[in-house]
Amino acid sequence: MTPASDRTAYSYELPRNLIAQEPPPEREAARLLLLQRTTREIAHRRIRELAQLLEPGDLLVLNDTKVLAARVELRRESGGRISGILLEVPRDDEFTMMLEGRGRLAEGDRLRFGDEGVLWLRQALGQGHWRVACNLGPELLASGRMPLPPYIKRSRGRDARDAADRERYQTVFAEHPGAVAAPTAGLHFSPRLLGELEERQVETARITLHVGPGTFQPVREQDLSRHLMHAESFRVPAATVEAIERTRGRGGRVIAVGTTVVRTLEAAAAGGELRAGSGETTLFIRPPFRFRIVDGLLTNFHLPESTLLILVCAFAGRQAVLNAYAQAVAERYRFFSYGDAMLIL
Repeated sequence: MTPASDRTAYSYELPRNLIAQEPPPEREAARLLLLQRTTREIAHRRIRELAQLLEPGDLLVLNDTKVLAARVELRRESGGRISGILLEVPRDDEFTMMLEGRGRLAEGDRLRFGDEGVLWLRQALGQGHWRVACNLGPELLASGRMPLPPYIKRSRGRDARDAADRERYQTVFAEHPGAVAAPTAGLHFSPRLLGELEERQVETARITLHVGPGTFQPVREQDLSRHLMHAESFRVPAATVEAIERTRGRGGRVIAVGTTVVRTLEAAAAGGELRAGSGETTLFIRPPFRFRIVDGLLTNFHLPESTLLILVCAFAGRQAVLNAYAQAVAERYRFFSYGDAMLIL
């Protein structure tokens, strides 16, 4: 096993007080660490400066998935609590959920939520996933909370932050419902910033990748070659393929907004040529990896030993990225979903 394939080679020390619990006061107010891939130079900027850091003719590719209000608090008939996350938009009275709680669950069990909601466990699918039936169906989404990652702490009862999370844990360009986690690099964009990019003649295009719950699952295998990625569904529109071709033709750069965009574009180009269409990907991007489409990356800071951090290291070099993370810690950047960002050019 080489150092690049050793999970522990992607670890770093992070004080817990640097994990952002709230979003910045404005979307474009976050700090931005700028890393040059070739020289490994680092500069400290702000997201609101993004238009000036890019060149006319560059292309930003955005993930327009929409996060479901997917977290539902359930109760056993005995009174014990179960946390549920919807894994798809309920279109009828039967759908898939991920359930977590103490004690064993069995097919046929009933779970309750609110005053009138009842779930029946129809079929165990493995890894805490269940096919369930419900007497309310799509109305679950009206009663759910945003599925914030576990490192963002919220009380079980609703409070004033619930409404704020519904707005801020969603990109302003979210369009297609289906994600259970936000593409967090996109959270920094406001209508004002998008307007500045347009004035700068920086083009934008979109893909859709519905982020699944596996994005928060730790890598347990020491040897990364043994790790299996969760499948996520994606769509690459023909207009995005055309935009990338135009960008290449004029000598511009294709810059992915988030690791989800990188996975989507590189998975869609796995055959050697980027193709429009829909599908599922289990692509695990790790060193060494040949990037066919992406020239730059805007991304948040990621958990140690996570597949997301490993992807960033494959793109910019493990030591360069870990050195940048050490500087971010020293400069007290805010980390993870509601935190600051990094631009690699």
